Amino acid sequence: MPVSIIIPTWNEETCLGRTLNVLQGLNPPPREILLVDGGSHDRTLAIAHAWTDRLPLTVLQAPAPGRSVQMNWGAAAAKGDVLCFLHADTLIPDDLVQVVESTLANPTVSGGGFISLMTGPQKIRWGISLHNALKTYYAPLLFRPHLFVRGLRLLFGDQVMFCRRADFIACGGFDPALPIMEEADLCLKLCRRGRLCQLSRVVQSSDRRVAAWGTLKANAIYLMIGVLWGIGVPATTLNRFYEEVR
Repeated sequence: MPVSIIIPTWNEETCLGRTLNVLQGLNPPPREILLVDGGSHDRTLAIAHAWTDRLPLTVLQAPAPGRSVQMNWGAAAAKGDVLCFLHADTLIPDDLVQVVESTLANPTVSGGGFISLMTGPQKIRWGISLHNALKTYYAPLLFRPHLFVRGLRLLFGDQVMFCRRADFIACGGFDPALPIMEEADLCLKLCRRGRLCQLSRVVQSSDRRVAAWGTLKANAIYLMIGVLWGIGVPATTLNRFYEEVR
């Protein structure tokens, strides 16, 4: 199962170099890495191009900004049988490719993701990380119980979501109209093709949003967005509460 890693970027100069350096150590390596930029105006593209001779890396420009659009653009260009969506501020284990392949070797599984440990230069956000891991289970149990029993788990971007390319295409991919919660929306579609799972493996994601907002505000926003999404408030409305920190 060749794996294509897709990285959507927008002004990621502070994180991208470290992430690409980690990708260099993957064993086995992925078939390809597709970096899809959404119109960065910092050094993101320069950093990416500097790595094209050290990684199986292709740099693409999305037709429009927006993570959903960028990830769909990368998926359309991908040649691997498996798509793995990686945020530019997230560090992954060096056996990621093997873990993803072995997970999807089970035909009853349509996709999965990792436990995200939110980290920063000064601390690990243990509380928020635990809550996010639990939210993968309790959110679908509360708001979509009929799908929970069929294997729905809600996975988010910092959990490095992956699925088969064929299932992604059959589901219609990410909804390009969604500014946030696009991964949760994809989970709702993927669970109709098989179980989703959160692996008992850890990836490290930047705590930059929590550091900018503060712990109390971040927890309140995450909880509010989750509840409002669960009861059907449109993602375009929820995006008003999700301030950009770059």
